[in-house]
Amino acid sequence: MENLVIIGSGPAGHTAAIYAARASINPIMYEGFMAGGVAAGGQLTTTSKVENFPGFPEWIDGLELMMNMKQQSLNSGTRIETKTIEKVDFSSHPFKLFSGNEIIEAKSVIIATGATAKRLGIPGEKEYRQKGISACAVCDGGLPIFRNKVVVVIGWGDVAMEEAQHMTHFASKVIVLVRTDKLRASEVMQARAKANAKIEFKRFTEGLEALGDWNMLSGMKVINNQTKEETIIECSGLFYAIGHTPNTKFLEWQIELDNDGYIITKNTLTNVAGVFAAGDVADKKYRQAITSAGTGCMAALEAEKYLQQ
Repeated sequence: MENLVIIGSGPAGHTAAIYAARASINPIMYEGFMAGGVAAGGQLTTTSKVENFPGFPEWIDGLELMMNMKQQSLNSGTRIETKTIEKVDFSSHPFKLFSGNEIIEAKSVIIATGATAKRLGIPGEKEYRQKGISACAVCDGGLPIFRNKVVVVIGWGDVAMEEAQHMTHFASKVIVLVRTDKLRASEVMQARAKANAKIEFKRFTEGLEALGDWNMLSGMKVINNQTKEETIIECSGLFYAIGHTPNTKFLEWQIELDNDGYIITKNTLTNVAGVFAAGDVADKKYRQAITSAGTGCMAALEAEKYLQQ
C-alpha cells in the first residue's frame, strides 16, 4: 500500500512530490501517458518561453522547466510511473486507483491533473500552436513576436476581456472575435474593453483557418456568420479565451465538483478526507505555473498532516 499517490505531473504535482519526498512520505507519482492529450509535464511542455516563473531572470523553455522539476522530484526520492490513472474508488479506505489492469491502494491521494484549454479545431491550429497561437495571454503575451503587432482574441466572456486588455500593453491592436452580437462578460469588464482605443470588436465573426508564413502565424481567415462573407485578418497572434476543461472526468464525481467540473477545495482539502487537489484542476481563476506550484506545496503539507494523524 502506498502512503501517498500523486496523480499528475505539472508544477503542482512535482512541487507536491518534492515536499512529500523530503518529508519521508515516500510518494509515488503517476505522471500520465498523454492524459488529456498532453504529454507528461502538462501544458508547460508546449510553451516555448516562460518569462514569469521566479528564478529565471531571462527566461526558460517550458519543457526544460518541467524536466528540471521532474529531475528534482526524482532526486528527492519520488518514484515516477509513466502511466495514466483511468478511474478511482474513494468510497472506502484504503483508496483504490486503477491503471489498466493494475490496482493501486493508497492511504492518501493528491490530484494534480490540471485543465485543458478549449480550442476551435480549425485548420492550422496544430501547426501554429506556440508559433503565434496561445491559450494564455498572461503567460505568453509579452513575447517579442507579439509586440507592436496585431493580435486576435477569440471569446466573449470576462476572460476574453481580461486577455484583450492585457494584450493592449504589448500589441499595436487587439481584435476580439465575437460569434454573436452580445458579450457575456460583466458590464464592468465590457465597459473597460470598449473604452480601450486599442481594442476592436468584430461581431458575428468566427474563425475558419489559421494561416502562416515561414512557420509562424501570419493571419486568420474568418467568416461573418450573418452575411457569410469570408475575410482574412493579418495578425501575429491568436489567443483563445473560450474556457478550459478540468481533467476530472476519470473521477466520475466521487468528490465534490463545481458546475464546470473543477474540484471544490478548501486549502487543497476536498470533501473526502485524505484526498487533496492542487493546481489548475481546482483553479479556474489564476491558472499560472507559480500558483499551481504553491498549491502543490500546500497539498503535500496537508497530506503529511493527515498521514501523521
